[in-house]
Amino acid sequence: MADWSDWIGREQRGADELGARLAAQWCATFDRDAPADSAMPQGIHLCLCTPEARTGQLAPDGHPVRDDDLSSFLPPVPLPRRMWASSAMQFHAPIAIGARIERTSRVASITPKSGSRGEMVFVDVDHETHADGTLAVSERQSIVYLEGLAPDAPISPPKPTGETFDPSSWDAHRSLIPDERLLFRYSALTFNTHRIHYDAPFAREVERYRGLVVHGPLTASLLLQLAGAHFGENRLGTFTFRGVSPAIAGETLNLALRGTDGEIEISAFASDGRQVVKAGAALG
Repeated sequence: MADWSDWIGREQRGADELGARLAAQWCATFDRDAPADSAMPQGIHLCLCTPEARTGQLAPDGHPVRDDDLSSFLPPVPLPRRMWASSAMQFHAPIAIGARIERTSRVASITPKSGSRGEMVFVDVDHETHADGTLAVSERQSIVYLEGLAPDAPISPPKPTGETFDPSSWDAHRSLIPDERLLFRYSALTFNTHRIHYDAPFAREVERYRGLVVHGPLTASLLLQLAGAHFGENRLGTFTFRGVSPAIAGETLNLALRGTDGEIEISAFASDGRQVVKAGAALG
């Protein structure tokens, strides 16, 4: 692998506003009522300071082209597949409707690895989101780049088994079927043009997924909403999540939570109990 040390420490800054229209569209996407006060639920920051790359600057997968240019924020890793691997968030203050948003993003580390999936490169990016000058959310996002797949590579994930998810050992549970409309709206909210979320032939034939893939941060947002319904809105101090297996549109997704205070386990499972997202949280 090449030396990308020059990219460590690179920064990118963005500005936005949490307007009433965006807040209403976020609530509509998740079939929620508007908040009683101006404070939006946790997870709204994922829809702020979204990418601004021009259409002509997008790679075939919908991500901005990465090159050696000094203006390129992310390193030019030649591996063609990119996924949101995990995030660790700290919530410092709620984000209110009408707030002016500033976000600073910084490349923290670049780590090549080899594993069962071949060559991989992990890029950790630190984000700090301020609302009206106050730090609201700090987050470390881990991006993983992967090798391309052969046209006859096995389809992922495997077809559901005959087993079913058992929620009896969890304190809170919700099941839903994320369909194409939900994926489209979340892609629009986050200005996400990754084709695995809307282009079924690309998802199957190029990325070798069984169907359209539910966004990792979309599932994370649903888990945050489960915590909000159980503990009250804007109560979490920390939240971490890691993608384990793809969630497929049109299939049942189970959200489950158990624990209190500093040891809260939150996870998402497919209908047969296959874990999709592993997450944890602590109250603030």
